[in-house]
Amino acid sequence: MTENTGVRQSGPPGSRGRTTVADVVVEKIAGMAARDVRGVYALGSGFARSMGSMRGRMQGASSGRSVTRGVSVEVGQAQAAIDLEIVVHYGVSITEVAGAVRENVISAVERMAGREVVEVNIVVSDVKLPDEEDEGEERQRVE
Repeated sequence: MTENTGVRQSGPPGSRGRTTVADVVVEKIAGMAARDVRGVYALGSGFARSMGSMRGRMQGASSGRSVTRGVSVEVGQAQAAIDLEIVVHYGVSITEVAGAVRENVISAVERMAGREVVEVNIVVSDVKLPDEEDEGEERQRVE
């Protein structure tokens, strides 16, 4: 015989409570997923990359690229919309790269953040030519 203590469980432990995913979390997931695609050189416009490069050279600034540069998101309780600005390598098929980015970002965000991705908008803002300097690289004028 079981004793009724008046305590009622309303569902499995995993469903009790609410999980909130911050926008920056989805931005980082989307940024990393986009960078993983072959043919993507960088995220963000040329100006944003230049400013990030200058910030990175300032004393006391954190080193490395910002994962969220070129990424903006809107995140709700169940869905997310993502905008990306990318730079591709010269010679790649832009439509194929954009499609692969879209697939990779949707897969990563839905798997990790548990949000349905309703759209991924991509702007290709530049093409990295073979003879251009790398991001953050600066020619030394005086030795």
